[in-house]
Amino acid sequence: MRESADNRLLLHLVTDRSLSLGRSLVEVVAEAVAGGVTCVQLREKTCSTREFLGEALALKALLQPLGLPLIINDRVDIALAVGADGVHLGQSDMPISHARRLLGPDYLIGISAESVEDAIAAEQQGADYIGISPVFSTPTKTDTASALGLEGVRQIRELVRVPLVGIGGINQANAHQVLAAGADGVAVVSAIMAAESPQLAAEAIRVSWGNRPGGRRRF
Repeated sequence: MRESADNRLLLHLVTDRSLSLGRSLVEVVAEAVAGGVTCVQLREKTCSTREFLGEALALKALLQPLGLPLIINDRVDIALAVGADGVHLGQSDMPISHARRLLGPDYLIGISAESVEDAIAAEQQGADYIGISPVFSTPTKTDTASALGLEGVRQIRELVRVPLVGIGGINQANAHQVLAAGADGVAVVSAIMAAESPQLAAEAIRVSWGNRPGGRRRF
């Protein structure tokens, strides 16, 4: 399933190999893409640089023919090495200005925002999209701030114009609420990575919001 560029962050899969039930990352991502995932963020916090590079190259080979973007979490060097479509940075990672200088104008740069202030600053500094993190409490990341909730999404939507992607505790039951609160897309980890069928899990999330085409603001 191929999406237009306007909808490329609509259903964003963030990888976590520890949840993959012994399957290869490429296998899980291929199934998820078949179910409607529109963007993949490769997040690797424990592997070596060479292993990270290998996973990134494999996902690039899978996603590029489908016209789907590959985002690299944190590692600007890996993004450059494989020709990824962008990077996603946290509040303690490389500043946007330095990442942009290295990557140039065509790469997507996403920033995690744990507060309204973080989101406003990210927009002012030139982020292409903002990951609102976490929307709901989640066991997959323990180093984040308290959950912002749907009201937090609404507040940020009122104050920034760049695309918003909600992440944290998002699944089939609540994804539509995050979009209704003003997000342009949702990012999912365990609800797809740990599913017996990543394809069916992705399809279920898409169906849960009635195949809605995306949020109010696009890029």
